[in-house]
Amino acid sequence: MNNVTLIGRLTRDPELHMTPNGTDICNMGIAVQRRGRDDGADFVEVKAFNAQAKTSAEYLAKGRQVGISGHLRQDTWDDKETGEKRSKLYVIANSVEFLGSKPSGDQEANGNGASAEPVAAGASNE
Repeated sequence: MNNVTLIGRLTRDPELHMTPNGTDICNMGIAVQRRGRDDGADFVEVKAFNAQAKTSAEYLAKGRQVGISGHLRQDTWDDKETGEKRSKLYVIANSVEFLGSKPSGDQEANGNGASAEPVAAGASNE
């Protein structure tokens, strides 16, 4: 079983790219607070595809709280400069939910607020 469910805040604005065959891909980074409030955060890379990628790139921005449901993927490759094996672990999003409201002022600091914007959900086509 390979299932991941995370709630966190975007660490940067989403980046939308299109593959040569026309598939939209949105790359996002999220910070997930550890259990204890002062225990820090874990930083996770997330990829969303197709319509979900477009919606995420259009409506999300750095600091926005999101819920991600998906699965883990690990890519491995040989570094062109050093020849060393490299790897990267990230989440392929099956659904992205927009939580809270757009961060601004006090809302960004305390994470309160209700969303009046669309919620993106759907399956990836990777």
